[in-house]
Amino acid sequence: MEILTNIYDAIWNPLVYITLISGFAYTIATRAVQVRHLPGMIKCLFGRVESDTGTSSFQAFTMALGGRVGVGNIAGVATAIAFGGPGALFWMIATAILTASSAFIEATLGQIYKVKSDGEYRGGIPWYIEKGLGLKWLACTVAVVAVLCYSLLIPGVQSSTIVTSLDTAFGIPTWISGLLLVLLAGLVVFGGTQRIAAFSEKVVPAMAALYILLAVVVLIFNFQQIPGVIQLVLGSAFGTHAVFGGMIGAAVAWGVKRSLYSNVAGVGEGAFAAASASVSHPVKQGLVQSFSVYIDTVMVCTATGVMILSTGAYNVLPEGRVPLVENLPGVEPGAEFTQIAVDSVMPGMGIGAGIVAIAIFFFAFTSILAYFYYGVTNVVYLTGSSRGFLPRVVKTVVLLSVYVGTMLSTENVWALGDIGYGLIAWFNMVAIALLCPTAVRALRDYERQKKQGLDPVFDPAAAGIKGATFWESSQTPSPVPETAGRH
Repeated sequence: MEILTNIYDAIWNPLVYITLISGFAYTIATRAVQVRHLPGMIKCLFGRVESDTGTSSFQAFTMALGGRVGVGNIAGVATAIAFGGPGALFWMIATAILTASSAFIEATLGQIYKVKSDGEYRGGIPWYIEKGLGLKWLACTVAVVAVLCYSLLIPGVQSSTIVTSLDTAFGIPTWISGLLLVLLAGLVVFGGTQRIAAFSEKVVPAMAALYILLAVVVLIFNFQQIPGVIQLVLGSAFGTHAVFGGMIGAAVAWGVKRSLYSNVAGVGEGAFAAASASVSHPVKQGLVQSFSVYIDTVMVCTATGVMILSTGAYNVLPEGRVPLVENLPGVEPGAEFTQIAVDSVMPGMGIGAGIVAIAIFFFAFTSILAYFYYGVTNVVYLTGSSRGFLPRVVKTVVLLSVYVGTMLSTENVWALGDIGYGLIAWFNMVAIALLCPTAVRALRDYERQKKQGLDPVFDPAAAGIKGATFWESSQTPSPVPETAGRH
């Protein structure tokens, strides 16, 4: 654990500042695209280009959201509050709004430089590094790192939290729930991208909506606490609270870390899912992926945080210091905070743990499915095909990692998961910083066509973008007026 902690610190200590600086820079470069185009995001979400090759824009959105919405939205929020104080929730939300611009940049680049392989669209970090920057060796390095991270380091966090919550709620032994989880995941992922997309399309919106509804129920029972919660969060976030005022640095650090872990904006994960969509212009999917950050953090994470704080179901344990708040003696930071919060509004019923365990299962399960897709996508970059021996090996390794994660300690699986995301984030943040002008040119081309009353269609030559071989070779139809009902 000491070795993992040292690696974690080396990766994440500078990454916190890079995340904030880059999000701010992209917000300026795009003139706050994540705010200006908010109404258009919803319209693009349900836009559709008929294609037998790619997923729909909505399916790509739900597949990416399935990867974003995971245990970070429940256990991650709890650990942020425990180690950063209530103010960490504010910095999670602020970071998400800022880095929604990063999600836009990487998803747009994923679409611009996507390829068609074995009847499916593929794209993401390695493709835009090779085609956009001309650095094949770096692209191959990133692909290898991504395969290792998504198959070995990252899945354990999700599976560990699933089996722990099921054990707490229903007394199911971890080895049994671990085997069941592996079986269910295998049935879905060996069906390919279309099956993963179809599953995510049905499950992700429903689970997010039901979880937010659960939070509303908790808040109705605790509505008198809401003004106090707002004051608590803001006071802690800006160092004015009497108890948590000295934790402003920890609040910022943990807020940024857990926001990035939860919505992975800037890590590059959303670019893999974005590239699978059939759209007429890359910016459309960039806007859709930007919107998914709002759903993940501004809505789902906020729901978790307010449930925990309004019910007092939390401890604040500054690292290396005496606890500042210990409302739950002996309870480790994690999903149990949320389970206790739900139980508190249903006294005597004891169903809070079960409800949250079911939510965690679906949140984490769809994240595991996304990891399969991302791992195989990077294998496709290295080998040129999603068929054959190596993709099956990757899928098998992910299943093994899912099961092994159920047997490791919580500290170890979280450290491994954070290290995995951090490694990918370093490569991606450098790449999208260099390629930001390309995404901005695509945005300007999109906005130019919108001002003309057209449904934008991407022509890389007209946008001044080179290396977009898929779009150059495809027979792109001419833009048509939006009133013509093209979608």
